[in-house]
Amino acid sequence: MTKNIFIATSEPYSGKSIVALGLVNMLLGKTQRVGYFKPIVNDHPLEGKDIHVQTIIEHFGLPINYEDTYAVTRQEAMRQIEGDTQGQMMDLVISKFKKIEENYDFTVIEGSDFIGEGAAFEFEANISIAKNLGSPVIIVVSGEDKTTAQVVNSVHTMLRNFEAREIQVLAIVANRIKPDQVDDVQDLLTVQLPAESILAVIPEDKGLQSPSMKEIYENLGGKLLFGEDQLTNQVDNFVTGAMNVPNFLNHIKENVLIVTPGDRGDIIIGALQANLSTSYPKIAGVVLTAGSEPEEPIIRLLQGSQTVFPIIAVKTGTFQTITQIDSIKPRITTDNVKKIQLAIDTFSKYMDMESLDEKIITFKPEGITPHMFQYQLGQWAKKQTKHIVLPEGHDDRILKAAARLINQEIVELTILGDIDVIAASVKRLGLDLDLSRVRIINPAKSEYYGEYVETLYELRKNKNVTLEMARDLMTDVSYFGTMMVYKGHADGMVSGAVNTTQHTIRPALQFVKTKPGISVVSSVFFMCLPDRVSVFGDCAVNPNPSAEQLAEIAISSAESSIRFGIEPRIAMLSYSSGTSGEGEDVEKVRRATEIVKTKRPDLKVEGPIQYDAAVDPVVGKQKLPNSEVAGQASVLIFPDLNTGNNTYKAVQRETGALAIGPMLQGLNKPVNDLSRGCTVDDIFNTVIITAIQSQQS
Repeated sequence: MTKNIFIATSEPYSGKSIVALGLVNMLLGKTQRVGYFKPIVNDHPLEGKDIHVQTIIEHFGLPINYEDTYAVTRQEAMRQIEGDTQGQMMDLVISKFKKIEENYDFTVIEGSDFIGEGAAFEFEANISIAKNLGSPVIIVVSGEDKTTAQVVNSVHTMLRNFEAREIQVLAIVANRIKPDQVDDVQDLLTVQLPAESILAVIPEDKGLQSPSMKEIYENLGGKLLFGEDQLTNQVDNFVTGAMNVPNFLNHIKENVLIVTPGDRGDIIIGALQANLSTSYPKIAGVVLTAGSEPEEPIIRLLQGSQTVFPIIAVKTGTFQTITQIDSIKPRITTDNVKKIQLAIDTFSKYMDMESLDEKIITFKPEGITPHMFQYQLGQWAKKQTKHIVLPEGHDDRILKAAARLINQEIVELTILGDIDVIAASVKRLGLDLDLSRVRIINPAKSEYYGEYVETLYELRKNKNVTLEMARDLMTDVSYFGTMMVYKGHADGMVSGAVNTTQHTIRPALQFVKTKPGISVVSSVFFMCLPDRVSVFGDCAVNPNPSAEQLAEIAISSAESSIRFGIEPRIAMLSYSSGTSGEGEDVEKVRRATEIVKTKRPDLKVEGPIQYDAAVDPVVGKQKLPNSEVAGQASVLIFPDLNTGNNTYKAVQRETGALAIGPMLQGLNKPVNDLSRGCTVDDIFNTVIITAIQSQQS
């Protein structure tokens, strides 16, 4: 059984960190116990920790100490290799790895980085480590500054070296390949490699290979004058501001860094205005050279501006500064979440995940962790791409979530709003969102407007809706978005970041309506707790459901649970457990439980039951020893909205749980409501569950 995998390269800056991040993310989608080991790290622990090791541990929250993730530093390894004491190093590598292997279901092992002297010795050391640990290998080859023939040659050379030592090569990653070489590299390697080989050819991506303003700031060691909040800006190009302003403006490209002497106030003002204009590309930042800073009027102008890109002052001259910037090798650091996510998305996009999964995952862990749940959601959504409409296109959070969704190719999107306003916001936020991949509609100017007005009028005229009222309502983004879903022009809708729950749901209740046999629309939250995912219902819609409605909510919630891969064990919550309590509220829950048992005898249900008895095995066994649900409930049904809403928020705040939802149940087509305090993650996750719902509606 494969329990580990080794990521190997033979050159510096190959981009194997993309593979490491993508692999760990994939594995955490299968099991919660994933280990990480890098036998040879770059820096001495007393001088500073290996940046990539820190990124892996901290981003994924792996329960492993930094000291346990490595055996030796690169300096120590070179000394032992040169001193012919490599055997001692290997003993240490094996002993430290075995400690990790004992505690984790799967371990990702990352080879060394080849930065500095001794590359030939280092390559042999990596082969030897992989052999001694019994690890299959993923080979990573860089295409940077290589011809197609050189890339293919590098792959074959590495493959022969590992196969000569009888080390299994699971996959080959040709990374940083020039766009015009991708097809040739893909075709040649597909023909020449063994049939069972998994091949991923990843094009070069400026988003991964370009430094951030923070990296430039740290490498230059200058003084940050403005723009601390935009240090994550990516730098794809740089230009010197040594010309007159009109000529300078012609040289501005997307994500450009301007390098100019500090006394060029005209260049600074020109750059500031260009960055505010939708007619010019986004400017990443400015570096002021030669030890000079802007004069007082320019400083005052900058201080009074709402948004200012990073401006850094350095003592070195322009030429030396440009030379330093050009030599910066960007790294993926813990604080650059945008680049981490891009790396993970890139790996998932170009790697044959299904084939890799079949080769390395042979165990089936019990239960489901939050990361597994979120990973599975993304995979389910991608199996059948759906079209979701987001009515609140003028909200920054919506646009940020849209960028992630589009770049991960999870859904197709329509965003409602004014195209110019949305384009300006995308630029202002520095989002990697290609608007040509999104449909943007202004309802009042849409080609569908007249048709939608007529449809709404026909559907609601018996409710005293006039044609004029229908025209007015159809300029409302909630009505327009819901009508898109009703007419089949979108598969689902997500709204509520700006609008109220009532405003979001009302149109759906008016003409999308409920499924046959469903009398009540309800909701669930998927509560991603540290060690499990629970379904909470109904915490968002029904203030005080009757026993019959409560039973229907429980059945709908159980079906949602099954649909999303969670075995339903239903706890009908109350302030007493079993037969111990009396009173109208307890009796309602008792009646609802009996209705569920009668209507759905196939479901495991317990009620009335207290929350602690439902989720704590010790308490559950003590209070209801013969119950199939007590102590292990996965679907928790609250007796009323007051209890449910407060409980989910208390659990979320006190435990740090991720609450995905609310997801509405019972409608003919999926329309989901957001909280007005929602985060970008909330929107992202809600769109995904809406897409999955629409696959089955």
